[in-house]
Amino acid sequence: MKTFKKLLLPLMGLMAHSTWAANTDLDFSVTPVAENVYSIISPSFGLPSAQNKGWNSNSHFVVTDKGVLVFDTGSSELIGQAIKKAISSVTDKPVLWVVNSHSHADHWLGNAAFTGSGAEIIASGQAAATMKKYGQEDVAAFSRMTKGATGTTEIAYPASLLAQGEKRRLGGVDIELIFSNDGHSPGDVLMWLPKQKIIFGGDVLNSDWMPIMTPDINVANLIDTLYAVANLKPAIVLTGHGKTTTVKSVIRDADLLAAVKKLVQDGYKNDKKPDEITVQASTKLGPKYRPLYKNFDAQIKEHVKQLYKEQA
Repeated sequence: MKTFKKLLLPLMGLMAHSTWAANTDLDFSVTPVAENVYSIISPSFGLPSAQNKGWNSNSHFVVTDKGVLVFDTGSSELIGQAIKKAISSVTDKPVLWVVNSHSHADHWLGNAAFTGSGAEIIASGQAAATMKKYGQEDVAAFSRMTKGATGTTEIAYPASLLAQGEKRRLGGVDIELIFSNDGHSPGDVLMWLPKQKIIFGGDVLNSDWMPIMTPDINVANLIDTLYAVANLKPAIVLTGHGKTTTVKSVIRDADLLAAVKKLVQDGYKNDKKPDEITVQASTKLGPKYRPLYKNFDAQIKEHVKQLYKEQA
């Protein structure tokens, strides 16, 4: 619960813009992305709630020659089962592999839905350790926040731990696992399909929303990761929240963070307080970036605050 509590404040900016579609019965639809690649996009951008039944993050999957690879499983076993049902509308192949992008509970608590098919659950060692430390508390927290809508969740922790830059061939599909070096949270992993030039980003990558500032974020490493991803020239960018996007969003985020970082560094050297720098950032960067994000004004203060803390 400690880890999840840390996220509540920065996510409040998203909660104000939360939206929810009509299909609240956990009957998920599948969106084709490319050949054998699909997304299950949550229409909710806020915190887990009774209204969204805890479903506030995206999942994606790849149908291979041998079975299905799932990237992120949602925030409860019920949501995981709904994801599994949605996958079955596309293929009758079993889910053989699950990649957890990171340890935030809305992206992995659905793992147990896939253990029946013997799925290999994959994550970084850092993410897995955090899951084991806070998983039970997060299950209880999500149940309270959703007034029991997340049901009973059996926790299934990752058993396969990744090495930096690991490459695999799964069911005839080449994948590369990229560490963000704590760019969003400790142990973040992105997945790259080099043949199709598709990047799966978890919460490291964004479409309509500002990068989420968490207390554990390493902004410098996030900026480096975003530019590295941009250099891959992905044709399709799949995010942890929000719609499918393009490399333009990756470059936008990197440029924004670099600009805010520069303003904070200069302001800190000149003994400016965070509120002063926030006003400056809003004035200087708002005209360019406000139209590009749904929550620029709600989140720019959090960006300045986090970067200022890193200077101290």
